[in-house]
Amino acid sequence: MVHSDLDELARRGLLRKFRGGVSAQPSTVFESNSEYRLNAHVEAKAAIARQALASLEPGMSILLDDSTSALALAKLLGEVTPLTVATNYLRAIDVLKDIEDVRLIAIGGDYSPTHDAFLGMPCLEAVERLTVDTTFVSTSAMTPELTFHQEPEVVMVKRAMLHSAQNRVLLMDSSKMPRTALHRLAPVTDYHRVIVDSGTPESTVEELRNRTQVDVAPL
Repeated sequence: MVHSDLDELARRGLLRKFRGGVSAQPSTVFESNSEYRLNAHVEAKAAIARQALASLEPGMSILLDDSTSALALAKLLGEVTPLTVATNYLRAIDVLKDIEDVRLIAIGGDYSPTHDAFLGMPCLEAVERLTVDTTFVSTSAMTPELTFHQEPEVVMVKRAMLHSAQNRVLLMDSSKMPRTALHRLAPVTDYHRVIVDSGTPESTVEELRNRTQVDVAPL
């Protein structure tokens, strides 16, 4: 019975099986399921989202990726409406559709149960047709020089979101650094601003500040 339960959890993307055990933790080639990430580092993501909100003004257009950090920001956007918000993350769509004075652009494509988001060529093409004031993205790993992700399809969509924005903001909780993953997403210098939480080592913050603007959100 235990093995069948583990097989079902692996099928749903909540964990991965490997020789000798199972794990829900991310690795260089595996990102955790959206459902797992929703309950990880919640306080840090909320603090980062609050810091990010301070940069927004009514009337702006923004892009949110499929990260739970961007979802934390989506939950606060009712405080700065009216806004135009585009996202490919189904959970963010569910939040934003109920916020008054948010013009919601739901970006479709091939649905990924692991990410609870839309990816693939239709998503990529839809993002490339947009030009927004600011995009807010997160990713699974970074060093002071580079950002990374495990999956090429996700990398392509995040890159398109960066290219579609006049202002690019990276939301990163301290659990994600310093770490690497299989695919390079973008150099830190491609982001106009990085927002981290106060659990980030001071040495890492200083290294990041040599490359871009850094805000540290208090926990």
